[in-house]
Amino acid sequence: MIRAPAALCLALSLALLAASPAHAAAPTLAAAQLPGGTTLPYFVSAPPGRNAPTRALIAIQGYTRDATRTFTAASDAAANAGASADTLIIAPIFQVPAPESERCHFRGVPAAAPTDALWHCGSWSDGSPALNAPLTSFGATDALIEQIARAYPSLRVVTIAGFSAGGQFVQRYAAFSNVQSADLRLRYVVADPSGFLYFDPWRPVAADESCPEYNMWKFGTDHLPASLGRTAAAARAAYVSADLHYLIGALDTGNGPGTAYRLLESSCAAERQGRYRLDRSEHYAAYDAAMLAHGRHPLTIVPGCAHSVSCVFPAQAARAALFGGR
Repeated sequence: MIRAPAALCLALSLALLAASPAHAAAPTLAAAQLPGGTTLPYFVSAPPGRNAPTRALIAIQGYTRDATRTFTAASDAAANAGASADTLIIAPIFQVPAPESERCHFRGVPAAAPTDALWHCGSWSDGSPALNAPLTSFGATDALIEQIARAYPSLRVVTIAGFSAGGQFVQRYAAFSNVQSADLRLRYVVADPSGFLYFDPWRPVAADESCPEYNMWKFGTDHLPASLGRTAAAARAAYVSADLHYLIGALDTGNGPGTAYRLLESSCAAERQGRYRLDRSEHYAAYDAAMLAHGRHPLTIVPGCAHSVSCVFPAQAARAALFGGR
């Protein structure tokens, strides 16, 4: 069952339309039903029955929970690729309780409704359990995809694309997703994350005895939370078999303007993956090619873009990653 409050939908649609390029789709607000009577709100480009999309692009927010900006970037990407007519754009909102939400709130994103599942500002990005519901953020995404598939039976391909903290989410979700829908082809796009999940103790930066925890979850598979429901070996196998593509802005490096350096993961475990996001993505893609999917998970470096979903997603270089198989 999907909700879409008329007054709220209209207000959000008008506000986002005013702030977006003319060709970007204006979203409405809906919600997926989750266990425990909770809900996962999301922006969506077309209500059920409006058209018959064959693919969905689910764009995952960053740490600031910028679902409005991420939705617009995904809509612009579809428009630039000539894919708007048959692509459903969705941007989930992982809600955070007040007053913590003041630290990770983005314009145009509604406050949590009484029924919404809640996480901490960053905990949703590593598949943590909800604070008020018996499921993880990965499980909530499974439920969203399954309900979208029922509401839009014409769908055949669902691409889950995340940028920044959303990229961290998607990279881990690819190893732990458990969507129950045989009719869907799932694809994953990991864009500009601060860090990656490695599936063995190897790292590109030499070991340091001062960081014994470097291979613990969320950067490694030691001490996997039981709530993820999968062993390290099973997670690795799922990741290897996933249809996955890496994206990284060519200028997403250093600590200058446009790099969102203050949001870069800076723990010793993250530092063992490289110094900046570009380094970490290049290192991980090389590790993947050598140890995991052996070239089936390509890396695309997007020229001219730093740490900006509004630059990376709509870029021509990102088109094959986001809309491959058209």
